[in-house]
Amino acid sequence: MAAPDKPAHRSLDQWLAYQEKLHPRAIELGLERVRTVAQGLGLLPAHCPTLTVAGTNGKGSCVALAAEIFRAAGYRTGRYSSPHLLRYNERVVIDGREATDDELCAAFEAVERGRAGVPLTYFEFGTLAALWLFRQAQVEVQVLEVGLGGRLDAVNIVDADCALIASIGIDHVDWLGNDRERIGFEKAGVLRAGKPAIYAERDLPRSVLDHAAKIGAPLLWVGRDYRYALHADGSWDWQGPGRAYARLPAPGLSGAVQYQNAAGVLAATQALQPLVPVAESAIRAALPRLKLPGRFQRLGPLRLDVAHNVEAARVLADNLRAETAAGRVWLVLGMYADKPVEEFCATLAPLIAGAYFAGLPPPRGLDAETLARRAAAGGLRGIVAGSVQEALRRARLNAAPEDRILVCGSFLTVAAAAEGLHD
Repeated sequence: MAAPDKPAHRSLDQWLAYQEKLHPRAIELGLERVRTVAQGLGLLPAHCPTLTVAGTNGKGSCVALAAEIFRAAGYRTGRYSSPHLLRYNERVVIDGREATDDELCAAFEAVERGRAGVPLTYFEFGTLAALWLFRQAQVEVQVLEVGLGGRLDAVNIVDADCALIASIGIDHVDWLGNDRERIGFEKAGVLRAGKPAIYAERDLPRSVLDHAAKIGAPLLWVGRDYRYALHADGSWDWQGPGRAYARLPAPGLSGAVQYQNAAGVLAATQALQPLVPVAESAIRAALPRLKLPGRFQRLGPLRLDVAHNVEAARVLADNLRAETAAGRVWLVLGMYADKPVEEFCATLAPLIAGAYFAGLPPPRGLDAETLARRAAAGGLRGIVAGSVQEALRRARLNAAPEDRILVCGSFLTVAAAAEGLHD
């Protein structure tokens, strides 16, 4: 494969288009290439304490909250997450501010010089750029979100001082396996010997427990090593080794699962106290400030949610049931071909009055007609509407003032809807 032309003007869009063509595969798991480039750039070992967050669902929420807590505690903080919703800049946040186009382009230029011909995927290139920017900014703590799996993900070149696994569900089966034990083993690859590990779900796969024991990573598990309890007014209590908090404010994101995510983050911040001490006041200040677009985001009658697997669909259904709205729920759905469309739709179907199916671009995206056929196999029938914007337009026309319109199925679906709101 011939190397793509290097961007002449080095705009952000040109750099991103260049990276998409640099490696013959969109996903190429493995650490050898990206570690080699990172070492050449002087990015390893990490220059500051690092919290790595893996998991099937909840990673983004955990990363955002952890970074907010460290910032509230007074630390200059780097936050790396993916994918982005509307702007690539969302992926790299330094002390609460998204990286600018110029900063990202400078980082990409540094990675391009440093890779010396080594082919990198889009995600690998971006991960190295984020680490480069964090080092340039001299952040005092960095919070890194794993992209896919853990063991062979580019983020795993960094030896985490603490690793948090938010949840384990069935997703990316072509890469990680088709059961929770295999997927758990892949995600447990972010654990490090002698470094604390947190598992935030109650249902712990044996593979995670065994791997932690094998490498000597002290594992803290919700329900065994730390616990939390909710109060009727939304406040909650947390108790872990040597520490307890009472009547904490609710997380800024909606849904019961956000307490589970927040409890895991608190366990991680406590485990990191020897390196980055955090006062209770910082935790109380950060919790209500937690914001993340596309996570059961309410915009009038709209509910925007990036849920795209069965576990996330269950959480989404619980969130819909928890609302006291009297009207019906209309669905705008767009999904990728490699997602469990039938099971996803079966989970939501009992709550949906009518669905509008939108097509997403190939090669991964399902066209609206195919999506409608697969959704029907899951018991969800509706109207083929073409684009996300058209589906949303038709849903709005049909919805009564008291109704809700749910947009979900992928980041791309939610992004298309959100962009349409600003047109």
